[in-house]
Amino acid sequence: MLALLILVNELTPLDAPSWLTLGVPVFVIAVELLPGRSRRLPKAERAAGAGEPDAVETEPPVTGRWSALNSPADKVPSHGVRTYGQAYAIDIVAESGDPDRKRPAFGWWPPVRPNRDFPAFGAPVLAVADATVVRAVGSRRDHYSRNSWPALLPFFLEGFARDVAGPGRLFGNHLILDLGDGTYAAYAHLRKDSLAVRAGERVRAGQRLAEVGNTGNSTEPHLHFQLMDRPEPHTARGVPFRWRGVGVPANGETFTVAAAGERQGTP
Repeated sequence: MLALLILVNELTPLDAPSWLTLGVPVFVIAVELLPGRSRRLPKAERAAGAGEPDAVETEPPVTGRWSALNSPADKVPSHGVRTYGQAYAIDIVAESGDPDRKRPAFGWWPPVRPNRDFPAFGAPVLAVADATVVRAVGSRRDHYSRNSWPALLPFFLEGFARDVAGPGRLFGNHLILDLGDGTYAAYAHLRKDSLAVRAGERVRAGQRLAEVGNTGNSTEPHLHFQLMDRPEPHTARGVPFRWRGVGVPANGETFTVAAAGERQGTP
């Protein structure tokens, strides 16, 4: 990181405005300290994670039309790190068929948007299997979107602060389910006060658990989903998944999941 800061300093013009002189190094530090970068697994554990375990097939956690981001279909680890059980994690965003409610594109303006502008906000989140809820956090506030260039630096700084506080702050409102056989499912960035279940409760596959929100380290309303080998993200290793009828959608791939009633009678 020091070498990168020196390079940035050498390339910055002497007559550059103060906001650029100070802002670029701060940006570099923020990127270096992005969630997970400062808490990498020890070398031995990274080596142990080199072998790809078998994927666990589950039901999809949503219905409707969605697109994938940061998908393990394109690279592993999908989010650049294996910490917090994220090796095979995926982010998905809802895509509306309504031309008057399309998902806002990343750009320069406005710097932030209200969550209601995004089709994913408030979408139902479903149990991917029969399971037991082992953790349920739902009281943290939803913040405005950060899907713009002006909002990136504040987002990185917020991410660093959340990383220091631990995975609970990165995930925001979240659920962790015990699927059995040493597999746990984590759902992150859920909407405040939307949880319909609590720790210790048994749930059935397809049951409504919560709603998609914009809490924790999130640029816009979306669902972060991952499977892990234990319930505590601090020590968990990621487990590959496959969604029944969908597989593992690649980055930018749009997929549609029919509601349970619409799937009845299909092979």
